[in-house]
Formats: sequence, structure tokens, C-alpha cells
Amino acid sequence: MKPIPNMPRGYSRVWDSDNDSFEKHIEDTLIAGDGLCNRNVVEIVVKEGVERIREIIEWGASFDKEEDGDYKLGKEGGHSEYRILHHKDVTGKEMERALLAEVDRHKNIEIIKHCFVVDLITQHHLGYLVTKSTPNITCYGVYVLNHKTNQIEKVLADITLLATGGNGQVYRSTTNPFIATGDGVAMVYRAKGRIENMEFIQFHPTALYEPGVRGQSFLITEAVRGDGGILRNKNGEAFMERYDSRKDLAPRDIVARAIDSEMKITGTEHVFLDCRHMDQKNFLEHFPNIYEKCKSIGIDVAKHMIPVAPAAHYSCGGIQTDEWGHTSIKNLYAAGECASTGLHGANRLASNSLLEAMVFAHRCFLDAQEKIKSGTLNVGTQEQNGIKVPDWNEAGTTQPKEMILITQSLKEVQQIMSDYVGIVRTDVRLERAIKRLDLLWMETEALYETTTLSPQLCELRNMITVSYLIVKCAMFRKESRGLHFNTDYPNKSSLVQNIVL
Repeated sequence: MKPIPNMPRGYSRVWDSDNDSFEKHIEDTLIAGDGLCNRNVVEIVVKEGVERIREIIEWGASFDKEEDGDYKLGKEGGHSEYRILHHKDVTGKEMERALLAEVDRHKNIEIIKHCFVVDLITQHHLGYLVTKSTPNITCYGVYVLNHKTNQIEKVLADITLLATGGNGQVYRSTTNPFIATGDGVAMVYRAKGRIENMEFIQFHPTALYEPGVRGQSFLITEAVRGDGGILRNKNGEAFMERYDSRKDLAPRDIVARAIDSEMKITGTEHVFLDCRHMDQKNFLEHFPNIYEKCKSIGIDVAKHMIPVAPAAHYSCGGIQTDEWGHTSIKNLYAAGECASTGLHGANRLASNSLLEAMVFAHRCFLDAQEKIKSGTLNVGTQEQNGIKVPDWNEAGTTQPKEMILITQSLKEVQQIMSDYVGIVRTDVRLERAIKRLDLLWMETEALYETTTLSPQLCELRNMITVSYLIVKCAMFRKESRGLHFNTDYPNKSSLVQNIVL
């Protein structure tokens, strides 16, 4: 298999047994995680990922191949070998396409569309006082806001799995889509479930810098650097060699902090990614979407350097789960970016996220299947099991008079998190952030109690909760480790482990 430059959002797994091994991939993951990975989980994900990728290939997912039919393998920052499978520069999109096509083949699967999940249903909604010390908190399903009817409906379930993604939208600039508002994490926290390690927010070093654009930035994958792209400051200097011997392919936390440092030194809002020396035919073949995006804003990658800046990219913490995807709430599983499985530790190794999502989704399925077969789960409607779940009560609420109350608060959340809880943090910044978030929380809760719900209000509420969790975990971690860098505590401490809220 011929190694080629890495591709974005690839699928990281051991494929070339002649040069690679499980042990190498495990070690790369542990090094990136900076001492906080759960080694057992790392071994599970690396080894079981082989079967999961074979499965999705059987379902029709297509990955790039050489002319002789072998899969092309890419290499990304932190990886010691070429092991990344990819589909052009839209690997995730191709995998999603194959999954949805497979779902469509199973007529017993119903997809409920045009709904926004408001809350998990637990004993709290049955009239009981639920605290974090309450034993056997149980999930009975969810309340959802139906966009078509504007009514809140209850969807009851014996088993619920959260796969709600990340929370990048709490930052002003992020590679995440607009729906990445931390909904799953916020719902579990409100339901008194355990959340951990939220301080570890991975900033992708190279998002396309476009003045005035906020909310979602275009990702310039590190695959471009793997193909020879060079980071330069405003003076044209290749600066990465001053920060790490691996230069432009150092792990993301190191590259992001280096770029942040250069921007502060030079007083600029971005640095540059120089691709002018690269083979332009190969660039167009490997990165067609990046090429077209740059072209659309007047950047010819053969003649101009690409302006880039770090953007919030991935949350390594989240809903605490065990090796089977169990959360601290009965009958509730979590998988994907919303979950904290122990794989990533303090910093995610590039392309391990798709690997984790597929392995844990399958493990959740196997565990739930076993519960049903063994009779340990009382399958049936909640009413059949004697549980009377009430309808949503919106008595006393009215339509909001001004959407500006929501949109302005959302901008304030993003401003607070970007300015005070970014790549580099201090105790003073974190204190300021928590005080301002407290005020926003009080204002938004008052709005939540008195107005009819909208997706915008629910998302704002979730974003404030997730922001609070990020700041609180960052305040508790009196050290710098992985993605969390506090200039008041520049060194690592072996005494600090997982932080659970």
C-alpha cells in the first residue's frame, strides 16, 4: 500500500500489518492523551475498529484506492504510521451516506424527523426529588419539540442512546455545524448524570480565516500539512520548528498553541498555510472542496497563501460512560463526541473520533440486546410497566416578544468563551467567565420559565450549561495538560486525574 497525504475526518485504524500494529496505534493514542487515557478502552477501540470498518465497507462505504486496488493510507499529526482511510476530503459524509442507506433497508427502523429533544425523562418528571446522590436514576425516554406542530411530545423508550455530537458552537469560531450546541451533555447534567473532563476542548489549528464570519468556519484539514503545506507567520517565517521537532505535523494542541503564540507576537488575527510549492494537480485531486472554497473567496492556492486560525473543533470530555457505553443513568447510553469513554484523555489523536463512535455504537447495541434477551430489561411501554409519564406542562407561558433576548445572549456566550476560555487560559479569565455566565444563566432560565419553547431558546440554554461545565472543570484543574493550558499552572501534575461534575 502506497502512503499518501492524510485526508480530513478520516478513519484511523491499523490496516497495513507489514508496517503498522495495534501496539503502535495504542501507543500513539496514549501519547496524545497525555496520561489521562483509559488504556483498556484504548485497546478495545483500536482492536475492534477493524471489524467496524469492514462492516461499513460491506454496507457500501467507499474509500480511496490506488490503481492496483489497495486502499490509500494517510498519516496525520501524532500518528507514527500511515493508517488513515479516507474518501476524498469528505470521509464523514461518505460514511453517513452509507449508514443512512443501510438504515433505509431496515423497514422496522423509524426515523422521527423535524423534532428537537428538550429533556430526558427521569423520576424528576414523575414528581420525585432527584439529586446526584439519588440511586438508580432512570431514563424513560425524551420530551421533543415537534417543529411542524410546535407542540412538545413525549417519546417513551426502554433504552435511550444519546449521539448528539459536540459543543463547538459555544465558541465564536468553530469547525462544528450550527447544531453542535452540546444538547446531550446539557440534558444529562440537568438529569443529574455524571459529566467529566469538559475542560479538554480541542482547537483545530487551521480553520480558514474569513473576516466577519462567525459560528462555523471552513476546515483546512491537517492533511494539507501532511502533503507538505507549511505554516508561516505574517513575515513569511516557517515558525513551527521553534515549537516542536515534528514541525507542522506535531499534535494539534501543540500546533494550535504555536499559532496562538505567533498571532499574539505579531498582533494579527491569523497566520498562513503555504501550499504554493505543492503539486497542484495532486492538491486538486486530494482536496477538491478546499480548493473550490478558497477559489470562491479569491484565493488561488497556487499563487496565494491560505489565511488560517485555530477554531474550536472537538470536545474530549462529555457524558461519563463505561466500556459498554453505559452512563450513570439507567437505560441511557451515550456514544460519539457527546460521550467521554476514556479513549481520548487530555487530547484526541487525529481521526480516532470516527473509530470511537462506530466501536461504541456497536457495543451499546450488543449490551442492550443482551439486556433484552436475558430479561433484565422490562421491555414494554412505560404505562404497561406502571410508570405514568405526564405530558409536558407549559401552563402560564407566552410567546416570546423579542428574539433579540435570545440572539444577543448567544453572542455573549460565544464572546465570553472565546476571550476567556480559549486555547490559553488564566485563573482571572476563568473567574470572569463564570461570573458572566451566571448572569446569563439567570436571565435565560427566567425566559425559559415564562415563554413557550423554541429550538433557539433550548439551544441557548444548553450552550450556557455546557459553557459553565467547561469553565468549572478548567477551574478545578490546577495544571496544564493536553488541551488545557493555564499560564498560572504551566506544568503537569500526576496527582490530577479525571474531573467529574
